[in-house]
Amino acid sequence: MSGEAATRRVGAGALVGVSTVLAGFAVTVFTLNAAGLRTPLPLLWSSMPLASIVAVISLVGVARGPGLPPATRRFWRHLTVSTGFVVAGSLAHAYDGLRGLPAMTLSAVAALGYTGSVVMNLWAMGRLPLRFSSRGDVLRAALDGLTVLLAAGAFSWHFVTRPVMDGAGFAATAVLAASLTMSLNLLSLFAVGKVALAGRGHLAPGVLPMLTLALIAGTMIAAGQRFVDEPGLSSAQVAIPVVMLCTVLAARNQARAAAGRRRARAGRRLPSWLPYLAIAAVDALLLTLIAIGHDDALPIGAVAVVLTGLVVARQQTVFRENASLVARLDHGATHDTLTGLPNRALFTERLDAALAADDRDTPVSVALIDLDDFKTVNDTLGHGVGDALLVAVADRLNGAVRAGDTVARLGGDEFVVVLEDIDEDAAEAAGHRIIAALAEPVVAEGHELLVRASIGLSNGHSGQDAADLLRRADIAMYAAKHDGGGNVRCYSDVMAVSIADTAALGARLRHAISDGQLFLQYQPIVALDTGRLRGVEALVRWAHPERGIVPPVEFIPVAERTGLIVPLGDWVLREACAQLAAWRSEHGDRAPRMLNVNVSARQLREAGFVERVAAILNETGVPAHRLTLEITESTAVALGEAVTRLDDLRRMGIRIALDDFGTGASTLTLLHELPVDQLKLDRSFTQGTDTSRRDTMPAAVIALADAVGLDLVAEGVETGDQAARLAELGYQHAQGYHFARPLPADAIQALMADHPPALAAADR
Repeated sequence: MSGEAATRRVGAGALVGVSTVLAGFAVTVFTLNAAGLRTPLPLLWSSMPLASIVAVISLVGVARGPGLPPATRRFWRHLTVSTGFVVAGSLAHAYDGLRGLPAMTLSAVAALGYTGSVVMNLWAMGRLPLRFSSRGDVLRAALDGLTVLLAAGAFSWHFVTRPVMDGAGFAATAVLAASLTMSLNLLSLFAVGKVALAGRGHLAPGVLPMLTLALIAGTMIAAGQRFVDEPGLSSAQVAIPVVMLCTVLAARNQARAAAGRRRARAGRRLPSWLPYLAIAAVDALLLTLIAIGHDDALPIGAVAVVLTGLVVARQQTVFRENASLVARLDHGATHDTLTGLPNRALFTERLDAALAADDRDTPVSVALIDLDDFKTVNDTLGHGVGDALLVAVADRLNGAVRAGDTVARLGGDEFVVVLEDIDEDAAEAAGHRIIAALAEPVVAEGHELLVRASIGLSNGHSGQDAADLLRRADIAMYAAKHDGGGNVRCYSDVMAVSIADTAALGARLRHAISDGQLFLQYQPIVALDTGRLRGVEALVRWAHPERGIVPPVEFIPVAERTGLIVPLGDWVLREACAQLAAWRSEHGDRAPRMLNVNVSARQLREAGFVERVAAILNETGVPAHRLTLEITESTAVALGEAVTRLDDLRRMGIRIALDDFGTGASTLTLLHELPVDQLKLDRSFTQGTDTSRRDTMPAAVIALADAVGLDLVAEGVETGDQAARLAELGYQHAQGYHFARPLPADAIQALMADHPPALAAADR
C-alpha cells in the first residue's frame, strides 16, 4: 500500500471515530433530557450540524481519492453536495430550536436545506447506470420498489404524518412539515432502492449496507417523535448524527476498497424477500390497529390490499418468465443454436418415428452431408466466417428438400436429411439437388465462398434399425470423400471394406500409445474479470512418424470404435495428473487450480474405471478436488446405468463437467438426474450470428445454472467483444483462442509467471 493510501485510510478512521463520538453524544444527551434531566439547550442541537460537517469532510476525501471509475466518483461528489445541504438544514433547524420554535415545525431555510439534500440524493442515484437483462426484470424491479414504498408510506403516515396533523389541528405549517417528512422518507427509500439495483456494480462492498442502515435508522428514529413529550426535543437531534455516522462508514468502506483495488460486485435486484417483509410489516400494523380500534385501520387496510395485488402481479411475471425460460431451454434441447435446425436428439426421434411405421414397405432414406474443406475456412478466415457459412448452408438445405423432410445438424459441419416415403432413385436425385443448391457461391461476412459437400446416402425401409441406417450413410459419405468429394454416393456392401482401413489406423494408434508418439497440450481456462489462469484442459495430440501431427478428429473416432479409447484415456489422465503434480511442486499456488480431462462413455462403462482414476490420483499426489472430468451430453445419455460411476467419482471429490452444453440432448430432466458440477457452454452459444439468440440463450443458461447451483465455463471465446459480453451476462470463466490456443506444458509454465492465479493457500 502506498504512503498516500495509508494516510487516507488513517484519516478515514479518525473521521469515523469523531462521527461515532458525536452520535453517541447525541443519543446520551437526548436520553437524559427525555428522562427529565435538563441539559443546556445548545447541547441538544449541536451534534446535528457538527456530525454533518464531519460527513462532508469524509465524503470530500473519498470523491477526491485515486482509482475511482467516473460513475463512482460522480456519485460521491453528488453525495457530498447532498450532505452539504444537510449541514445548512441542520444549522437552520438548530437555530429554530434554540429560539423556541416547536420541534416538528421547520422554517423555510431548514426545509429548503433538507429538501435540497433529498433532491441531490435522487440525482446521485439517478446517475448510476442501471441495466436489466429483460423487460421482466424491469417490471419486477418496479413492482418490488412500489411495494416497499407503499409499505414505508403506510408506516410514515401512521407514525409521523398523522400524529403531527392530529396534534396541530391540521394547521397548514404542521401539514407542510409532516408532508415533507413523509416525502423525505419515501424519496430516501427510493434512492437507496436505486443503489440496490445499480450501485453494486459501481460501489464498494459495504457501501450499500451502510446506506440502507442510514435509511432504516433515520426512519425509525423519526417515527419515535410521536412518543416524545418533552419540549425542545426533536428526533432529528439523534437521527441526523446517526445517519451521518452511517454515511461516514460508507465513505470509509469505499476508501478502503479503493486503497486495496477491490472490484465492486455486480448486482441488479432488490432482495427477493424484501417485498414479502413489507407486506408482513403492513399486515402486522393493520392487525394492531384493528385490535385497538384506531381510525387508521381503514387506510392501512386499503394499502395492505394494494400490496397483495402488487405481489400477485409480480409472481405472475415470474411464472410467465419461467415458462418462457423452460420453452427456450426445451427448444434448445432439440434444436441447434447456431442454425436453428433440429439437432441430433430431434433427428434421432424423427428417424425412429419414420422407421416405426406400420407398413414395413415404407421406404426411408438418410442422406449424411459433410462439407469439404470446412476446416480450411475456419483456420484461414476465422470461426465467425465459418459460422456464417454453416447458417447459409442450413438455409440452402431447407430449400432443396421437400417440406416434410427433416434437415438436422449433427455437429460441426455435418448435416443429415431424413427422406420419408421416397424410392431410391428419387432419394439419389434429392442428393444431387442438394449438391446443386450448395454449388452456388455463398457470401459469408463479406467473403464469397464456394461450398462443396460429400453426401452419403443410405436407403432402407420401415422396421430397420436407425443406428444401422445412419452407420451405412456414414460409410457412404466417407466413400464420397475418398472419391474427391463434391458428390453423392449410395451405400453398398463393398464400401464396408473401408472398415479395414479403420482397423489399420487403430493398429498404428495402439503402437503410438506404447511408443511415446502421443503428447499433451493444455488450453488455459481463465477468469473473465482478470484474465488470470484458473485451470487447464488437457488435449491429446499424435505425432505420427510419417504423417506428422494427426488431428484428434481423425484418431479419436477410431479409438472409440476400436476400444483403444480406454488405454488412451488412461494414458492422458496419468500424464496430465503427473504434469499438474509437477507444476504444483514447483510453483505452489501459482499452478493451475483445476485440471480438466475428457472422458468417454466407453471409459465410464469400463469395469474398474473408478478404481484406476483413484490409483492415478494416489500415484501422482493430485488432490481429487483439483480434477474435473468432462463428459459430453451424448456421453451422458449413452451411460445408462453406468451413470452411477459419476456418483462414485464425485464422492471421491472429483468434479464432473458437462462439455459442449447445448449441442445434444440437454434437458431439465438430464440436469436434474445427472450428477454434474459444471456446465461448459458450447462455442456456438458465444459465436452465433443471430444476435438476439446469442444473448438470449447464454442468459437463459446462466439463469438455469444459478437455479441448480452449477459452475459455468464459456468455450470458444475468440474475441474481446465476446469475452466482455459474457462477463456482462455474469459468466466468470472462459476458454478460447482469445486467451490462448492449446499450449505445451512449458508454455503454460511461462503463463504462470505472467498471470499467477490469485488463490489463497488455504484453498490448496
